[in-house]
Amino acid sequence: MFALPLTDDAELRPLEPWRSGEFLANLDRCREHIAPWVGASFVATDADSARQVLQNYADRWARDGGGIWGIWQRGTLVGGVLFVSFDVAQGVCEAGCWLEAGAEGQGLVTRAARVIIDWAIRERGIHRVEWETKAGNERSIAVARRLGMRRDGVRREAAPGQSGRADLELWSVLAPEWKP
Repeated sequence: MFALPLTDDAELRPLEPWRSGEFLANLDRCREHIAPWVGASFVATDADSARQVLQNYADRWARDGGGIWGIWQRGTLVGGVLFVSFDVAQGVCEAGCWLEAGAEGQGLVTRAARVIIDWAIRERGIHRVEWETKAGNERSIAVARRLGMRRDGVRREAAPGQSGRADLELWSVLAPEWKP
């Protein structure tokens, strides 16, 4: 196992299925906070579904099609970053994140996303990294900007939600533009 330091008190580690209890506890703490922004398939509600979400990402990792890593701060899982999709043949992947409200404003997601994006571009030869977020998710948009991404456009009313359909913004950075 590895752990990469992000700050003096935070680190990035693989988020494997055996950590499903920690993952569920993290989701329980941030469920209301992230609910407007993440898909229902990600937000586990019990031990079985938490393990299944992590197993899905472990299976993607094994197929070279995605992955998930947790951000631990002072020993507690507070969020993470992931590759929603990862296609080496096409040279395209989609990165994403989630974080508890109490861990915001410290640059944790930006640092963690920078680690996985840098790996994807430098080690795996990914040419285009995408970042998709619901319009209005200012924190996620700010991360995309800090990562040097450009706004490619808006997919109007592309995401169903509790209060109707939402626009999705697509951001990206290309390998030649990447500055870790």
